[in-house]
Amino acid sequence: MQRVAITGFGAVTPVGNDAETTWQSLVAGKSGVRKIDTFDAETFPVNIAGLVKDFDLSDKLPAPARRHLSRAAGFAVGAALEALEDAGIESDTYAPEEKGIAVGGSVGRPDLYELVEMSWVIKSSDAHTLYRQAPSTVLRRDQNVAPAEMALLGDFRGPMVTVSTACTASAHSLGEGLRLIQDGDAKLVLAGGYDALTTWFDVIGFGLLGALTKDHADEPEKASRPFDLDRSGFVLGEGAVLAVLEDWDSAQARGARIYAEMTGYGSSMNAYRMTDPPPDGGGVTLAMQYAIEDAGIKPEAIDYVAAHGTSTHGNDKTETLAIKQVFGDHAEKLAISSTKSMTGHLTCAAGALNLLAATRAISDGVVPPTINLDTPDPECDLDYVPNTAREMPVNAALVNSFAFGGTNGCLVVVSANGSAS
Repeated sequence: MQRVAITGFGAVTPVGNDAETTWQSLVAGKSGVRKIDTFDAETFPVNIAGLVKDFDLSDKLPAPARRHLSRAAGFAVGAALEALEDAGIESDTYAPEEKGIAVGGSVGRPDLYELVEMSWVIKSSDAHTLYRQAPSTVLRRDQNVAPAEMALLGDFRGPMVTVSTACTASAHSLGEGLRLIQDGDAKLVLAGGYDALTTWFDVIGFGLLGALTKDHADEPEKASRPFDLDRSGFVLGEGAVLAVLEDWDSAQARGARIYAEMTGYGSSMNAYRMTDPPPDGGGVTLAMQYAIEDAGIKPEAIDYVAAHGTSTHGNDKTETLAIKQVFGDHAEKLAISSTKSMTGHLTCAAGALNLLAATRAISDGVVPPTINLDTPDPECDLDYVPNTAREMPVNAALVNSFAFGGTNGCLVVVSANGSAS
């Protein structure tokens, strides 16, 4: 079985339009949650989100190449180009058929405004004709356009996998990328996720579910509060995070800088409720166990958990319980933190953002904090690295990602020095 190296990252997030800025912002505890300005949300019960700011793809792609890209797909392609550059991948580094793509994203659908527009009837002198949209508008809703554009730009002709499992999508995609390389089906896989469920339709929808916090509207940066006693729901976010996964021997042979090694992947289903995790840990516990077993290490080898940490009462309590079940007494020694406290919930990109945090924690020796953790919840009584980043050696990290519908995906990354066991 082939080993898998992580050699590059690209990111477009509410706290940075590239991977390095995103990472430094996370370490600094910087929040990207703000008032929604992409549509008029002033009268909405929820009017804050983690929004990407000032991202411009025009300096990377000409207009014809951008015309089919939605807001989310634009984030994805920008992150993909950065990840390939960060990894030092040239057009001839690998043969086209040796390069694959595995990305997660929401299934495309029109915004409600578009549905209204599409239903308009234009009256003419002799007929009623339904309003027709340009083909490029239709394509912007296709889930496969972003990976197709990535493939075109990088001449990727190997395996291609797209996953839409809600907030676990990027973790599942990264796991599939791991398997493609381990099984010898590809030497390089561009893997991760992207999303932009920050439209007025999505804000209304998640609000009606009671999932979004309505608190701290006047201080948006304080709204996402994972593991805090006063948390009251999650904050929607948007963005994209892509990683370059490579066959270890091939990466070493070309002299690539290796951030870390991906060694484990586990997935499971809760088979419980659509929007709530099982209070006994359920499939969340299983996915973590599967990933650690797949990595071939003991739970005690894990130093850091990049938590799903949504800031909902149910998720945070269940995740805490599951960590205790998986790690036993070692749970008390773990550093655990939630990037969502700063970015909001990047939905289909959430797991990939956690991978970035876990990988850089290993390579840089610093764990990002969970901000807004001011009043600890007695039922969430582990070490969540409150408010301030922590310098510490990290040899192995667990990445958690869970979703509505009950899907769970976990990953294990270890030091490139091979010091985890």
